[in-house]
Amino acid sequence: MRGLDVPSFYKHMTFKEKVNTLITEALSEKQSLFLIDVTITDAFKVIVTLDGDQGVALQDCIDISRAIENNLDREEQDYSLEVASAGVSSPLKNVRQYKKNIGRTLIVKTAEEKIEAELVDATDDFVILSWEAREPKKIGKGKETVQKRLELPYVDIKEAVVTITF
Repeated sequence: MRGLDVPSFYKHMTFKEKVNTLITEALSEKQSLFLIDVTITDAFKVIVTLDGDQGVALQDCIDISRAIENNLDREEQDYSLEVASAGVSSPLKNVRQYKKNIGRTLIVKTAEEKIEAELVDATDDFVILSWEAREPKKIGKGKETVQKRLELPYVDIKEAVVTITF
């Protein structure tokens, strides 16, 4: 982008394409940050949700916001802009979020069940969860505590949220 005439470069793009291009460019300069979601409402309210390998600082949100605002013309399209970090209780949406939360406890919903487990590992295709469960003894009466482990593909996860413990 350096050296190009910015207004002419963006002239033939839709508003959404401009916003997405500007976000991609801004994030390329902040490698520890990554995009979770971009929403553009019918009233042109732009909501950008970010996360980061070491979290997201207020200054990060300000920098990304400025990178977008400085390259959009409100005369051409009036809009409002909100740049925020993914909330603590927000569901995990991408592999990078799972990888940064290894070692933490998640509540994972699948089509069949809801599991509270430690996130042991996260690959590009699946997560490995570990938890203790009370199950009937194999021999005799009563229950015993058993260690469970599950390799769960991302496609089977309906929702996963990090639990907060104090």
